[in-house]
Amino acid sequence: MKSTEFRLLKISLLAGGLYFLAIACVHLLGVKIPLLFIYFNVPSNAYQDRIISFLAFGWAVFLFTAAADPQGNRTLVRAVLVAGAGALLGLCLNNLLTDFSALNPAADVRLFWLETVGVFVYWLWLVVVSFRTRE
Repeated sequence: MKSTEFRLLKISLLAGGLYFLAIACVHLLGVKIPLLFIYFNVPSNAYQDRIISFLAFGWAVFLFTAAADPQGNRTLVRAVLVAGAGALLGLCLNNLLTDFSALNPAADVRLFWLETVGVFVYWLWLVVVSFRTRE
């Protein structure tokens, strides 16, 4: 049973790695695609997008490394979960504290919350699957 759970964790971590790799690519290219660019309809500077790109690449590397051997990389999996909780807190604070209408009067913060909820659902999924693999 545990081998099935570890396989599910591995696939979930790989999926996250691919997602963050895609985020890194679109930010590097400056292509604002919803779900890959959470704040897709507010202005950003190229230097900000490049910073996000290489930080997202780092997340992808951590997720791919954890996925290589989730059983042997338990500490890294836990670190990804803790860092993910911090990132979610940061997104929530940003959504609450930023006056997006000053950046774009047509910006709908509900879309940003929807995307943040999507990231939360993925993170929660990782927490559940990781918990099911504990020994």
